Amino acid sequence: MRKRSSWFACIVVVSVPLCAQIGPPPSQGASKPTPRLADGRPDLGNAGGSWFPRIVDDISGNGGGEKDEKTRARQKTWVDKRVDVPFQPWAKELYEKRDANLSKEDPEGKCLPPGIPRMMNTPFPMQMYQLPDRILQVYEGGAHMWRVIYMDGRAHPKGEQLNPTYLGHAVGHWDGDTLVVDVVGFNDRTWLDAAGHPHTEQLHVIERYTRINQDVLHYEATIDDPGAYTAPWTVGWQVAWQAGMEPLEYVCQENNADLNHLIGLKPGEKHP
Repeated sequence: MRKRSSWFACIVVVSVPLCAQIGPPPSQGASKPTPRLADGRPDLGNAGGSWFPRIVDDISGNGGGEKDEKTRARQKTWVDKRVDVPFQPWAKELYEKRDANLSKEDPEGKCLPPGIPRMMNTPFPMQMYQLPDRILQVYEGGAHMWRVIYMDGRAHPKGEQLNPTYLGHAVGHWDGDTLVVDVVGFNDRTWLDAAGHPHTEQLHVIERYTRINQDVLHYEATIDDPGAYTAPWTVGWQVAWQAGMEPLEYVCQENNADLNHLIGLKPGEKHP
């Protein structure tokens, strides 16, 4: 893979497959106002550059999924707030097992799609294209995924017509300057984050995309899955804009060295 800039690096952790690109921190200084389209809506990118998520191993802000204490502490500051996750007992047990075992079974390490909201906390560039009846997301990493958010007022498919998929079925609308996306129809093969928060096919996610200014997108996701959690819970973080950046070809399945390193820990063994 070609190098991009000083933000490119190979990450030696199981939660991000192969060579990932470390997203820059969102700008803390002065920024130009949110750009807008001719209809007055916020411009969410439209090929002017790419959104570049940072690694957020544990979307709850509790530091899971990362064994280095300094990195764990730093990543806690990247989310809006710490969340006491309302686990169902089986989900908590599975989460703790995954975290203790260095995320050995992480599906993203096997080049499977990241799912939602994980697509927005794995560090690869993503573009958003606003079309008349839909918004298209093109994502460099996670098996080179693309995603359609329908904006034409349609409802989700019902019954057997709602085929469970990795990214689900998404319909969106505008709430002022915020894009609100309602997503259902997930399979249960993804993790919500690298720390291993599980979910079932009952997962329902409400996403909120707000371009605060030219350089920063605020992302929020409400997780509602009565199969895995006793109540909905909401997470959020900021994503940086990189003007002029184009996604590159990324074929995770080619020379996937991660599989040889996803060895976890033996019973009673401690992480070095």
